[in-house]
Amino acid sequence: MNDYCNNRRQRNWISKAGKILKDDSYRFNVLDSYGFYNHMPDRRYLEKRFRACMGYDLDLDNPKTFSEKLQWLKLYDRKPEYTIMVDKYAVRNYIADKLGEEYLIPLLGVWNDPSEIDFDQLPDRFVLKCNHNSGLGMCICRDKSRLDIKKVKNELRKGVSQNYYLTGREWPYKNVPRKIIAEEYMEDSVLKELRDYKFFCFGGMVKCFKVDFDRFVEHHANYYDTEKNRLPFGEKICPPLLEKRIQHPENLEKMEKLAEILSMGMPFLRVDLYNIDGKIYFGEMTFFPDSGFGRFTDEEWNKTLGTWLQLPREKRLGLFDRFVDFD
Repeated sequence: MNDYCNNRRQRNWISKAGKILKDDSYRFNVLDSYGFYNHMPDRRYLEKRFRACMGYDLDLDNPKTFSEKLQWLKLYDRKPEYTIMVDKYAVRNYIADKLGEEYLIPLLGVWNDPSEIDFDQLPDRFVLKCNHNSGLGMCICRDKSRLDIKKVKNELRKGVSQNYYLTGREWPYKNVPRKIIAEEYMEDSVLKELRDYKFFCFGGMVKCFKVDFDRFVEHHANYYDTEKNRLPFGEKICPPLLEKRIQHPENLEKMEKLAEILSMGMPFLRVDLYNIDGKIYFGEMTFFPDSGFGRFTDEEWNKTLGTWLQLPREKRLGLFDRFVDFD
């Protein structure tokens, strides 16, 4: 049995090695996962990563698709407030000022290091996460009596040490002071899940939204227009269930208005909101969904979303070039 397992592992390694040698895109992604390109200038990195993920060359001079324009924004749209907006801790004050404290999920604690967390002081259900990244280190605790605290701390250390900016060159994350926060565990009493509404805002206007569901079973997401009509596309990473019928909340229009308040004056912003027992809560704000490298189930919609995203005129006139640092 051991010989069989060893031979199988050996064949897998040989297969992977052959693919690394033959497939440029696969080779880039493998080396990138080991930090091989961490010191590569942003523009060059994005060009190579885009080719590896999307299968075509990135045109930064005349971007057309949604994915291309997101890469353009990474390089040329860099405002200091974006760092606050992606910081899961600092953004709380931002949201309180813009919308009101009633939209914030209650905060249970904030720490600089996992060793500082007193788990005895936390309730039976809670969520732990890093403020500067997108998932690494997160702990969703539904029963503290069954929690492996040592493992949770080890995962949080991985999260705190992650330089999330390097994973996709999303500039807003570059200078976020790293912390760990604990929030109340939230769940709709009827749905028994935390249903996520993600509003795609272009120039301060919601053009479509998606609803994430069954996130801890088989993650799916359906897209809708502002009239609640289901759109015939989705993302390959969490494919749609077009036959799934979702009862949208009665205050959906209010959620759209809140998203538009937060996205006012920005070329693009995705605003994530929760609706729990009819009450709206802020989730997060995202400038670059899937870092602009996600594939749609129908790539024609990548072009459609691209037409909705109007890039700032100043760069097209060459006014940005003198102060943008690509390194």
